[in-house]
Amino acid sequence: MAGLGYAQLSVSFYANTCPSVFDTVRSGVQSAVNREPRMGASIIRLFFHDCFVNGCDGGILLDDTSSFEGEKTAFGNNNSVRGFEVIDNLKAQVDRACGRSVVSCADILAIATRDSVVQLGGPSYSVPVGRRDARTASKSAANSDLPAPFEDLDPIIAKFNRKGFTPREMVALSGAHTVGQSRCTAFRDRIYNDTNIDPAFASSRQANCPRTGGDDNLAPLDPQSPNRFGNNYFQALLNRRGLLHSDQVLFNGGSVDSIVTTYSNNANTFFQDFANAMMKMGNLGVLTGTQGEVRTNCRRFN
Repeated sequence: MAGLGYAQLSVSFYANTCPSVFDTVRSGVQSAVNREPRMGASIIRLFFHDCFVNGCDGGILLDDTSSFEGEKTAFGNNNSVRGFEVIDNLKAQVDRACGRSVVSCADILAIATRDSVVQLGGPSYSVPVGRRDARTASKSAANSDLPAPFEDLDPIIAKFNRKGFTPREMVALSGAHTVGQSRCTAFRDRIYNDTNIDPAFASSRQANCPRTGGDDNLAPLDPQSPNRFGNNYFQALLNRRGLLHSDQVLFNGGSVDSIVTTYSNNANTFFQDFANAMMKMGNLGVLTGTQGEVRTNCRRFN
């Protein structure tokens, strides 16, 4: 089904119904990232957390109601994923530009993700569109399918493998952690208990993440340039300066060490692999044709 859906996605899908969609989203993303550089990374993460649960269908955008439980309160999302207001604003801008609600929230999120990568200095890539929005979501799938910051290498590889990704593609996608921040609660155990960590780095992070309290205190996933897309993330792993346990296991004597080394030495190779993996991820479980709907409000069903 995913392959069938991909055949129906096209960069020219909105050529007649909403020709300005790409320009409108790009302009809105530039404004959002200029206001808050961290927002670019948040949108990229929002897209990943959408696509890894039932496919790239905008399911993560749905609010809980008295009769519907969405994905926002899943372990990997609760008090963590953000950027929903930016997607709301982009949807409103696109609908105004096109005169009606014709572009799906899932497509807006996909385009905004590519534009966020580019805005932060990363590679551009093609975004075929024509996705439809889901009328369902799954908190249980979010809890089981999303990689966790505490996980070891083999479970992470297995989760990506179930979505059709190779270990190399997993490492490339993990490189999105070259931008963005993480909450203390996600890396506290690593900086106090892991042994494969640079002691000076651990001490510097402990200053802002005490053993108790401060759960929402933030630290950059890439200590060198948290708002600039590059390969510094992989260089940090070589120096045992990965912030999350799930980061450092990528370079810890395991099966993907050589891939991390390759990316740390060659940003162009990382960029190319990342772009290809993002295009592949954007094709996961897409709804097309008469499946799903085009939501007028990204937070609820029509």
